Amino acid sequence: MRRNRSVLLSLLSAALLFFSFSRTSRDRTYADLYTQRLTQFSVQLQQFRARLAALPDSIVASSADSIRNEIYELRLSMKADDFWLRYLEPQAYRLINGPLPVEWETEVFEKFEKPYRRNGAGLTLAALYLDEPLIVRSELSRLIDSSVASAAVYTQDSIVHMLDSYHHFYLCNRLFLLNLAAIYTTGFECPDQARIVPELRTMLGSVASVYNAYNQSFPEAPLSVAYMQLFDSLQTFVAAAPASYEDFDHYTFIRSYVNPLFVRNQKLIEKYRVVSHSMLDYSLNKHAASVFDKSLYRGQSSMGIYHRVSDSADIAEIRRVGKLLFYDPILSGNNRRSCASCHKPEHFFADTVAAPLHFDGSTRLPRNTPSLVNAPYNHLLMLDGKHFTLQNQGRDVITNHAEMMCSEAEVLKKVLSCKDYKSTFRKMLKWTPQEPEITMEHIVSALTVYYGRFSSYNAPFDNAMNGVRHLSPAERAGFNLFMGKAQCATCHFVPQFNGVKPPYVGSEFEVLGVPADVHYSRLSADTGRYRVHPAAETFRAFRTGTVRNAAHTFPYMHNGVFRTLEQVIDFYDAGGGQGHGLTVPNQTLSADSLHLSVLEKEQMIAFIRSLNEQVQFEPIPEILPASGLKALKNRKSGGEY
Repeated sequence: MRRNRSVLLSLLSAALLFFSFSRTSRDRTYADLYTQRLTQFSVQLQQFRARLAALPDSIVASSADSIRNEIYELRLSMKADDFWLRYLEPQAYRLINGPLPVEWETEVFEKFEKPYRRNGAGLTLAALYLDEPLIVRSELSRLIDSSVASAAVYTQDSIVHMLDSYHHFYLCNRLFLLNLAAIYTTGFECPDQARIVPELRTMLGSVASVYNAYNQSFPEAPLSVAYMQLFDSLQTFVAAAPASYEDFDHYTFIRSYVNPLFVRNQKLIEKYRVVSHSMLDYSLNKHAASVFDKSLYRGQSSMGIYHRVSDSADIAEIRRVGKLLFYDPILSGNNRRSCASCHKPEHFFADTVAAPLHFDGSTRLPRNTPSLVNAPYNHLLMLDGKHFTLQNQGRDVITNHAEMMCSEAEVLKKVLSCKDYKSTFRKMLKWTPQEPEITMEHIVSALTVYYGRFSSYNAPFDNAMNGVRHLSPAERAGFNLFMGKAQCATCHFVPQFNGVKPPYVGSEFEVLGVPADVHYSRLSADTGRYRVHPAAETFRAFRTGTVRNAAHTFPYMHNGVFRTLEQVIDFYDAGGGQGHGLTVPNQTLSADSLHLSVLEKEQMIAFIRSLNEQVQFEPIPEILPASGLKALKNRKSGGEY
């Protein structure tokens, strides 16, 4: 025994010696490049801050132009580091280049907690501040001071130590590629549209140097030759592209280069068994085969309480019962209204009326019925982000006095009066040890298991991006407009075209100035997110919904005020509520006109229609489970609305 312990200690000592040797003997090209670039950026920031300190407190327009050019040079230096900064410490990055002065969006790993205020600072906000009529040096300096302090965070041992392993590299690269597809070419974080493509070129050149340095330092886990060759082709494509981002071919950029690079990076993540310890990777699936794979990320679990179920036959049984319950008015207080009363499968589980009927049958609810298709790709649910799980949302709808008005106790009593339901739920208790008796959670989870399956279908656009087909010229032009001139992609992000952007850990909300009527006589009175979390920034803010299947899910906006896609595009083209003359002091949408032509609007609609998914809906159940209660004898499948 003593001899074995001695051998073990010898092996451990050898392992520690090897680790120490490997850290000191490893080629330092990659780590040195990181240090060199970070130092250069930090020095430039400090020098810029010193120059600002010498200016008078009120900055005149002529000085503003010079400062703006200096910020542009700083942005180029930052973009050389962006590959690392954005992933290694996202909170510090928000203070170096935060696009918003304040964010309240709750990230997936914090959504069970009360939202807290995140202040933004840095270069983007500093550049935008220079457009203000009165520029105060102290305010500008405050934005830059935050950048200087945050840049120092990246020198901490806990971050620098990550450079000793290849694992962080492939995760940094994954986020970089996702941002290439969703953010870097859209103007989301670059205040000067004329500089979007030049910044992109600089960034790509800097990343090429990062790749070469990495391969030199980590020959045991290199980027493949095929990857490097394709990235070279990407650089060539961007170098030859027009300087205007409105003329940039986003379609070819993503389809022919970015997405194939992402696919290769995913394969290398699997090959090298890359391990993550970052919450940024919480939602991402390292096995997703494409940016446009519906499994790329998941905001919600449709399995709910059944997340342990591994038997396919049991999953099918839960889904079968979930379908029956979805169409069964047994869940409502009057045994007449079902989930399908408002979420109609022929309309992609949405409705065609501006707002559904109140439970009283005479008045209308204040909001439009959202589609349930692709609901799992949101981290916060409902238009105001009230719920953070699909199951909580379902429970609230069933028990809400304005919608289905049935208590949990009454629901359980009625559902368990049906032998079919009761026997299935009892059978599934083996998978839910945390709930040894049948509860409301079993019922609402069966519903989400059922309708969650309809979120897995692809659209013609997905097939085009995955190389299966091509878009038509009109669809392709529409996508390029969506990503460029029309500025839609600054809020509706690839690949779900909703408000969830890379790394897909939070849902965004926007203030658009939605009118109460098509004549723009007044604003909608709905305060949106403010009802859930009161703050100046959340007043009249609503969660950004998906553009997928939009051709099937009219009417549009939270109040269903617009009936056609043409009306929606006209609303955005004119600059939202402000652009139509309404007073919306906190509007996040630009009030400037987009100046879209009639042809461009038609092309955008063609693209939006290419996002119609090929969902295969099922027929409504002809017969509902029999109940032992007399009041439930004559239930109608699908309900009576």
